[in-house]
Amino acid sequence: MAYELYYWTGIPGRGEFVRLALEQAGAAYVDISRNFKTMREGAPTLMAFMAGENLVHPPFAAPVLKDGDVVIGQTSAILLYLGDRHCLAPADPVERLWTHQIQLTIADLVGEAHDAHHPLGGNFWYHEQKDEARRRTEHFRGHRIPRFIGWLETILARNPAGPEFLVGGALTYADLSLFQAVEGLAYAFPKQLARTLAKTPLVAALRQRIAEQPRIKAYIESDRRQAFNTDGVFRHYPELDV
Repeated sequence: MAYELYYWTGIPGRGEFVRLALEQAGAAYVDISRNFKTMREGAPTLMAFMAGENLVHPPFAAPVLKDGDVVIGQTSAILLYLGDRHCLAPADPVERLWTHQIQLTIADLVGEAHDAHHPLGGNFWYHEQKDEARRRTEHFRGHRIPRFIGWLETILARNPAGPEFLVGGALTYADLSLFQAVEGLAYAFPKQLARTLAKTPLVAALRQRIAEQPRIKAYIESDRRQAFNTDGVFRHYPELDV
């Protein structure tokens, strides 16, 4: 039975972290969002599913993964579930927990990247909070991006198995999430990210290593891979990347 992935139509967003894991695993899945052309068309289906009265464990927000009777919300929880089933997480319980910790921290980075352009919240348009976004982004660019990426660089440098992957000597879902987060930052803040990656060569190398994985490369080159845009989590506004 194929997995069902529920997410907003027209944006990669947090759903892309799940898609990358499914693609790397070679798992059969149905991306419900691709049944619609616009977010306006897809939103009623997504909202109706999440509000379903038959769900014993109703999710709070998308993405949501359905595996038969199992329904999972939260990107990190979904990846924890998939990692155990598709050899995308270590067998050792301590290393498996460490992989999950890395994923949760990457999720923090993604949340801060979103709040850089929407510091007052999603109920306000970007043009209504430009001044606040400039102030928030100055701190995010100058301090938070280097700190997050620098932490990932340290993990790679200290990995006893070598700096090829974040945990052990094999690819995990955390490596895929690092790739997607760096790709998002490259779209949103290309100038700042270039400066940061110049000082974190191990992260830059891992980004390239993931892009060259056969299944990921095929996915990136397919029409299933959605481009970043100014409706998603990572948004490029030139005035915020000075």
